[in-house]
Amino acid sequence: MNLNTRTYLPFLQETLSKRFVMLFLMGARQVGKTTLSQLIAGSYTANTYLNWDIDEHREMVLSGQRFIEKIFPLERIGPKPLVIFDEIHKYPLWKNFLKGFYDRYKDAYSIIVTGSAHLNVFQKGGDSLMGRYLPYTIHPFSVGELSPHPLDHLYRSPFAVSEENIDALECFGGFPAPFLQKDELWYNQWKRTRRSQLFREDIRDITRIHEISQLELFASLLPYQSGQILNRSSYAKKLQVSIQTIGRWVETLQQFYFAFTIYPWTANIPHSLIKEPKVYLHDWSLVEDQGSRFENMVAVHLKKSVDFWSEVGYGEFNMYFLRDKQQREVDFLITRDQQPWLLVEAKTSEQRASPHLYYFKERTKALFSLQVTRHMPYVEENCFQENKVLIVPARTFLSQLV
Repeated sequence: MNLNTRTYLPFLQETLSKRFVMLFLMGARQVGKTTLSQLIAGSYTANTYLNWDIDEHREMVLSGQRFIEKIFPLERIGPKPLVIFDEIHKYPLWKNFLKGFYDRYKDAYSIIVTGSAHLNVFQKGGDSLMGRYLPYTIHPFSVGELSPHPLDHLYRSPFAVSEENIDALECFGGFPAPFLQKDELWYNQWKRTRRSQLFREDIRDITRIHEISQLELFASLLPYQSGQILNRSSYAKKLQVSIQTIGRWVETLQQFYFAFTIYPWTANIPHSLIKEPKVYLHDWSLVEDQGSRFENMVAVHLKKSVDFWSEVGYGEFNMYFLRDKQQREVDFLITRDQQPWLLVEAKTSEQRASPHLYYFKERTKALFSLQVTRHMPYVEENCFQENKVLIVPARTFLSQLV
């Protein structure tokens, strides 16, 4: 695996070269945002990297926007320099700062902003940045990023990935460091350190949440809830807090890319259940049950694709699940421009196609309906070619996604 081949790289470079906006790279801690920004910086003749967590860099930002002119004078000739602001969302006035910086210097410098909280929604005061940036959500490594084939619009041509790499992704997750190391002892150290940094530094320092220990306890229970309905009232009773507090914690864990939720699709579904969402983790390696871990791994691959397709402008994509009062269920529904497009059911072993896939395909008129199977040999066939229910190998299907 070569970090220079990450799917995002050419799209980010094109955005900077053709769009006069700031580039916002959002995603979980240690997912590779800084590495991507530095890879982009390598294509610039002049660049500077400023990290809010470094005292000297923080002092520069606090001195006012004009500090950049001491690094790159406006009178200098040549291509635009690149300025990278890392973790600047920890600055309470970051929106005001970036708005002023962009308005003053948009013609002089290219700008990348990275952060491990939702930069486009995290509210900490300041004016709107609307129209001044384009966001890209950086997700963990996926099977598709092991491919020699470039992304062709929505998906790639299928390719055979080694069982060793599939096993490593499933075991260590898609975060770059543990996946590339493939060492269990080191992975356990990394996991422990990352958890501490997430809750004891990032969330504690940026949010107004005071019950960090309780929030961390709540988060520790979510791996056992992966792929299941998130019952907020049940957790409220168990942790002796209000339902509103559980809701606030879920929102926080989503903003910091620990977990994400998907809601049921109800249009054209008789007796559909409008209830709580299902929850998944961005790091599927935290899920112990093998079946739930595989479903979570598929969920992250789909979430990554949905975010990417939407953010690069291929359409408006969203992710749901299907369930009705008769207990019929399909794990995932992907919509394209508000219309059902892809149904996915995740299975660990090869078996007959779920009758629920047929039922919901008829109700939703989704273009593609796939039962994605973990332990099934690779087949070199395009999964996106037939408008009928298909049983496909996970190694084939996941290789085609972002």
